[in-house]
Amino acid sequence: MIETHLVNLTELNRERMVKVLLPKGYEQSTKNYPILYMHDAQNLFRDEDAFFGASWGIEQCLKESELKLIVVGIDCNTVGTKRNDEYGPWISDKHVNKGLSMDTSIDLGGEGKLYIDFIVKELKPFIDSKYRTIQDDTAMAGSSAGGLISTYAMCKYPHIFKKVAALSNAYWFSQNDIEKFAERSDLSAIDRFYFDVGTREETATFGPDEYIHSNVSFEKIIKKKNIEYRFELVEDAVHNEKAWRERFPSILHYLYKN
Repeated sequence: MIETHLVNLTELNRERMVKVLLPKGYEQSTKNYPILYMHDAQNLFRDEDAFFGASWGIEQCLKESELKLIVVGIDCNTVGTKRNDEYGPWISDKHVNKGLSMDTSIDLGGEGKLYIDFIVKELKPFIDSKYRTIQDDTAMAGSSAGGLISTYAMCKYPHIFKKVAALSNAYWFSQNDIEKFAERSDLSAIDRFYFDVGTREETATFGPDEYIHSNVSFEKIIKKKNIEYRFELVEDAVHNEKAWRERFPSILHYLYKN
């Protein structure tokens, strides 16, 4: 069962649709459930709603993983470059604009800090008050720029987002900033961190070489943090929802199973 809520991002002065997938049997039980926050909710649940006709099929992923979670999907901002702005904690260097074939006179990124603060300070308290959540068992997952912002959330609020999955990460969007931020963050509270990249990733002019180098470089930082993590270089994986859907059940299994 999916419930929807129109919520305010107060500091950004915007509204956003949030979709909440409740586990089977939720209404008949009194149990509390772990909670997983995910980005790009338009692409998470139903193929007919997805931008490119294929979704992550999250409900089926959970079924295959034999997990009962509450999944909160937050729609991405589809206005202009706002998705990049909200999923980018820092303003990107102009070479990123050029690589994305965008106007180099505009700024990309810089709103990710407020977006994550919205999740922590506004959305999470609302969800925890409305649903039976295990408040200290909170995870986050996303792909591409959604992987970048999920990694940022882990580094900024490691005591909240203790399990994080970041797929096909566009770390190149803010490579130096995310690496420096991870270096100085205390990640000792993290239970498990999964991140990966495919060998055939491509976004505009950013191809496999940039994606692989970006993620391999970030792993060098994570290796030093002495946390439980898994990094995978996924052979022949491309940059779309179908590819993420194929590997997400096993990723969920890694995050939640002993």
